[in-house]
Amino acid sequence: MPGKRSSRGSAKGRAARKSLSIGGWIAVLTTAAVIGTSLTAYAAYYDIYGNIDQQNIDTDAFGNRPSRVEGALNIMVIGSDVRTGENAQYGAAEGERPDSLIIAHISPNNGRATLVNLPRDLVVDLPACQGDEEHPGMPAQRGMINTPMSLGGIQCQWKAVEKITGIHIDHFVSVDFSGFKDIVESVGGVRMCIPEPIDDPKAKLHLEAGEQVLNGEESLGYMRSRYGQGDGTDLSRIKRQQEFLGAMLNQVMQGDILTSPSNLTGFLGSVTETMTTDDELTLDVMTDIAIAMREVDLGNINFVTAPNGQSPENPNRLILSEPQASQLFQAIAKDQSIGGDDSGKGDGGQGGGEKKKDKVEPSEISVEVLNGEGTPGLADQVGQWLTTEGFQVANTGNPLQIPAQSTIYYGPGKKAHAQALADEAVNATIEENPALGDTVQLVLAQDWEGFTSTAGSGGSGGAGSVDGTTAAEAKQKCG
Repeated sequence: MPGKRSSRGSAKGRAARKSLSIGGWIAVLTTAAVIGTSLTAYAAYYDIYGNIDQQNIDTDAFGNRPSRVEGALNIMVIGSDVRTGENAQYGAAEGERPDSLIIAHISPNNGRATLVNLPRDLVVDLPACQGDEEHPGMPAQRGMINTPMSLGGIQCQWKAVEKITGIHIDHFVSVDFSGFKDIVESVGGVRMCIPEPIDDPKAKLHLEAGEQVLNGEESLGYMRSRYGQGDGTDLSRIKRQQEFLGAMLNQVMQGDILTSPSNLTGFLGSVTETMTTDDELTLDVMTDIAIAMREVDLGNINFVTAPNGQSPENPNRLILSEPQASQLFQAIAKDQSIGGDDSGKGDGGQGGGEKKKDKVEPSEISVEVLNGEGTPGLADQVGQWLTTEGFQVANTGNPLQIPAQSTIYYGPGKKAHAQALADEAVNATIEENPALGDTVQLVLAQDWEGFTSTAGSGGSGGAGSVDGTTAAEAKQKCG
């Protein structure tokens, strides 16, 4: 029977499983950062540390585990929409499936941190896992990546993430809905640029367009909002969550929270009262994380999503895109750069140098995707990815003629648009077609290898050029 222990009492330990969406990862990083900034208040931090609920995870029961890289740290962050107690106001939900899942990879030796989102709609091969007093456990099966927690608890979710990704997980952390609101309030709200009005009754979110400071309730709604923004997909929501977390991290790292003892104490109290971790995430470990994070530039804190595409069995589900996903996971597991630069210091805060100031923005590019590669549904899959990245997909279908290599055709005055799209692809060329209008045309040929943001380099160093965003790029001001 897997070991299970709560160092703060079983009733509170059970309640602490109520956890937030992917914003939870910010808690452990910022908590660690503020803990390490003021040794004069060290005794007070020990008192605050006592607020944290902790669980014993019997990792010996996992069997063979991925190798650990000395000096690197991987934290699994679980977000759940379990709604009991103070969280009942957000509606009813059965079970405790994670609403979101992240691997936070901290690499102090290379001066960077990478946050890898594992979309909840991913269908994967799950390993068998023994249950505990509250969960029956589960046999090996194919199912959604968030299934193990509902059947076997956090321990089963931990085991599944390790088996699926091949990444050694060192710790886990979670924060509940109400606690997240308190955290936001403790930093004075989070400044964001809201490009369009938002009206999402399901997330209890109603915002006007423009630059504004989101309070705790509004921030929670923004993190949870799915159908009231974008295309309604989980992938679209993940991108907005990454933007919010980058803005919040900017505020924590650059504001006066780290320099004011009273602000530190209030912030830490808000975080720790709602945090659940494994019992090996001690204050000393948090301090080590703090020291490491203080050396990481905001431009080297990267948010990425595991490469994925539409499941052929169910259009409402996703599957990992291979070999791109495995290459990304391998780079994280080996503490290699996902952008080909292991220094972690050569991008000048531009997220690997992938974004150019003179580049046409995706929102300005209308594109038609035509599938001549031969894989059924590929045009729709590529179109979905482009939509998630902000491109305007006008149509998908099949071409009348298939070029020798994947080509982006463009009309008069649209060369820059075609080139911006080609920059995202591994091997697409561009060619003018005077008959085209404002919409460029991406024709996938037999040589199609995907996008640089989801494809591996094919070499031995890192996972190629993986797209995403950085904390430094969070849009907090409009215009």
